[in-house]
Amino acid sequence: MKNPEAQQDVSVSQGIRMMFYVMKPSETSFQTLEEVPDYVRKATPLFISLMLLELVISWIRKGKPLGGLDDALASLSAGIMSQLPRLFYRSIELTSYVYIWENYRLISLPWDSPWTWYLTFLGVDFGYYWFHRMAHEVNIMWAGHQTHHSSEGYNLSTALRQSVLQIYTSWIFYSPLALFIPPSVYAVHLQFNLLYQFWIHTEVIDNLGPLELILNTPSHHRVHHGRNRYCIDKNFAGTLIIWDRIFGTFEAENEKVVYGLTHPINTFEPFKVQFHHLVNIWTTFWATPGLFNKFSVIFKGPGWSPGKPRLGLIEEIPEVEGKEVPFSSSASQLLKMYVVAQFALMLAFYEETFADKAVLSQVTLLLRVCFIILTLTSIGFLLDQRPKAAVLETFRCLVFLILCRSGHLKPCISSLSFAFELCVSEVWA
Repeated sequence: MKNPEAQQDVSVSQGIRMMFYVMKPSETSFQTLEEVPDYVRKATPLFISLMLLELVISWIRKGKPLGGLDDALASLSAGIMSQLPRLFYRSIELTSYVYIWENYRLISLPWDSPWTWYLTFLGVDFGYYWFHRMAHEVNIMWAGHQTHHSSEGYNLSTALRQSVLQIYTSWIFYSPLALFIPPSVYAVHLQFNLLYQFWIHTEVIDNLGPLELILNTPSHHRVHHGRNRYCIDKNFAGTLIIWDRIFGTFEAENEKVVYGLTHPINTFEPFKVQFHHLVNIWTTFWATPGLFNKFSVIFKGPGWSPGKPRLGLIEEIPEVEGKEVPFSSSASQLLKMYVVAQFALMLAFYEETFADKAVLSQVTLLLRVCFIILTLTSIGFLLDQRPKAAVLETFRCLVFLILCRSGHLKPCISSLSFAFELCVSEVWA
């Protein structure tokens, strides 16, 4: 897709409605892929607004926010890391789709037909259901998707805890649509399906009555994020819960849901959040005897081992009591305030980098991405209270000053430029 500035604007009304998948075909049909707005990028203000609204409602109801600050920062860090590759190349979910469309399509449905629009809505949602289900049932795919489930909280920030690896398998499940659905229509629904799933990551909405029969709702998705035995491998829906009802994976919310992985990772460090299960697969692969068994480690369920069913044994899932205490940072309040301030500065650089990527050199883009990753890693170290956290943060600050001096970064507030220059000069004197 084009630079967002070259696409049509999204009105406030459209911005709100796109979060709930209630846009009309007439306002979201485009002839070419280049015309399709980057709806996900344009939704950033709504993400922030809804998270703040959830915080206020939670505070009014319970006298405290849903989840911890440390967990929210880890979720946002994962979301940022998952988006960084987009600075260099288009998503594989689009490039693979365009390739199949241009070389193997059977028919071309009209891009401006409401029937094409609604068929694509169903097709993308059906593809998502099977991708999501396989991401839980195939170990190597779970290595990517587990990132999203690693939070022990459940709030709107959890929706942004996305995997770096996931898109490298999800495209497979959408590719059949490229035989007849134009890429521009597919690109719209791929984004709307993702945006719809943002607002269902909350505990402030209880039950939506008759809508629970058809739609994926916060109640249904809370079950999906649970580590209670009754929650395991249930409710894979994106927008429509009917797929779970049809294929036998539906489970209603009843007892209190305890969130997170069955074996919590107890860290906020972004690389561990993203890749720890890959390390586990590697270790298990070499420790498991027999070639067939080794491949089973990769392609069967995360709970499989020799002699067990494909998806493992539900009896081996640790029981929960409902009194589990989520992992939290032991950092001081002052250090947490510092971390929040650094995260906010990094987020400003992140947004500026995406806004200016068309005019930035590849070297500047690469250096900025490295700095963003370094910042997220340092924040994770500080929250985890790792022994080398102070050393890493000192190094990060020096890198920041060097990048400012060399022109690859600039202070977010122009009036502070002179102060930064003085600081840099002192360091280099």
